[in-house]
Amino acid sequence: MKTIFEHLRDHILSQRISEPIKVENLEELRRSEWSLTFETLMRNRLIMGAFRYGTLHSNKKPKYDRLESIIKRVTIYKETGNLELLVDIANMCLLEFEEGHHPNKHFHSIDDGQHAELTKKEN
Repeated sequence: MKTIFEHLRDHILSQRISEPIKVENLEELRRSEWSLTFETLMRNRLIMGAFRYGTLHSNKKPKYDRLESIIKRVTIYKETGNLELLVDIANMCLLEFEEGHHPNKHFHSIDDGQHAELTKKEN
């Protein structure tokens, strides 16, 4: 009998455009599908932000328009390629997820078939 992970992996691999990559197990994926450098940069900036703006979920923290800041930084990143902007964007997404004030804030997992577009097909 297949595990839940095996069912999910089979489904995901059946949706791939290219040939499937052999993955040994879930632990291998946990190690390979993450960037410790990116995480460290995020955490360092979140810690500095706690001094500037207040800690996560602080009642005294003012409300910020993070969505507009995210959009602005994406535009600047597209122009400059400065990776620090991606760290800022990720942190703002995390803060919006945790503290956001969207009137319809919710989490509903969907797969609408829309994914990042390929820029160059691998040979």
